[in-house]
Order: sequence, then C-alpha cells, then structure tokens
Amino acid sequence: MSGGVVLDDRDLAILRLLARNARVSFAEIGRVLGLSDVAVLKRVRRLEQLGVIQGYRVVVDPKKLGYSLISITGVDVEPEHLFEVVEYLKELNCVKFLAVTSGDHSVMATIWARSSDELARIHGELARRPGVKRVCPAIVLYTVKEEVL
Repeated sequence: MSGGVVLDDRDLAILRLLARNARVSFAEIGRVLGLSDVAVLKRVRRLEQLGVIQGYRVVVDPKKLGYSLISITGVDVEPEHLFEVVEYLKELNCVKFLAVTSGDHSVMATIWARSSDELARIHGELARRPGVKRVCPAIVLYTVKEEVL
C-alpha cells in the first residue's frame, strides 16, 4: 500500500469495533482485545492524529426518515462542465454520496427521495443542467452489504 499508514492487528481490530459501533467504550474495546482502556485511548488518539479516523458518524435508516427510494445514479458529463455539475450536486441535500469516477460515468451519486415523483424531478433537473449528456439511475431494491472497514 503506497503511502499508507502502517497499522497492526490491534489497530485494525479497534477500527472494526468502532466502525460497528462508534459509541462503544474504550473499556469495552479493551476487554475484547485484552488491552487497558488507557492503551485503547492512546491508540485511538494516534489513529485520529494520523487521519485514519476522520470522524464519527450516525448511521440512519432512510426509510425511517421518509425516504422510500434510493438511487445510485451515474451521470455522463462533458469534461468542460464537470466542475459545475459536481458543485451543483454537492449542494443538493438529497445527494448523500458523490464521486467523480472513471469508467462508464463521469460522476456517481447516491440520491435519497421520498417518492418516485420527487426522484423523477431531481433526475429531470439534473438532466437539464448544461453539459449533462445522460443521467442513468439505478434504484436500490435492498442493501446486501454496507461496511466502512
């Protein structure tokens, strides 16, 4: 791994436990790994300082918040308009993930919508943006796996 941070098995185990539940106590992590809570604290602080841990997030269920549709949307954009389209998408609250990509599409976005009408409106507005050649939505039927580590 070029330029990566070297982590030992205990660091990786700490990351896995925090990825599963960021609210787990250092004492509990220590019990699982056979470390003191102080040792866990020092390792976590080091991982934060190295930028391995960039923050702690809440994982929510979109359906519980009224979002019945999730679309993983590929967007084909003319290169000279890429920055503008990315900036536009970045500002939309419904866009939960956004990446500039190589391959089939210039941009990939995960979009949450409350209804098919709302999703159609979002995709339609996107399709009318200057430089957008094609919008290719794929509706998520169900999630099989979602992990961060």
